Amino acid sequence: MIEIGLGHYLTLSAIIFCIGIVGIFLNRRNVIIILMSIELILLSVNINLVSFSIFLQDLAGQIFTMFILTVAAAEAAVGLAIIVIYYKNKGSINVEQISSLKG
Repeated sequence: MIEIGLGHYLTLSAIIFCIGIVGIFLNRRNVIIILMSIELILLSVNINLVSFSIFLQDLAGQIFTMFILTVAAAEAAVGLAIIVIYYKNKGSINVEQISSLKG
């Protein structure tokens, strides 16, 4: 029987992190996909924190994970609210046009 160890969790975290990075760099037009990619990156960090927390038998990593999940939920809610308001005003959510909000 194969035991799932720390290396397996770190490999999973690295794969999810790479998917998030690729999602940001390959798709720069859709804001919702960019937000989802940022959530994937935060999820990979959470997997690392929890796996090291269990490996070292320290609860600090799991506590930080709860804070990161709280901040990620707030970020998603605020980000989606901004996107909805921008869509109502402009009619599209093209990332290249969002730079017109500057100034």
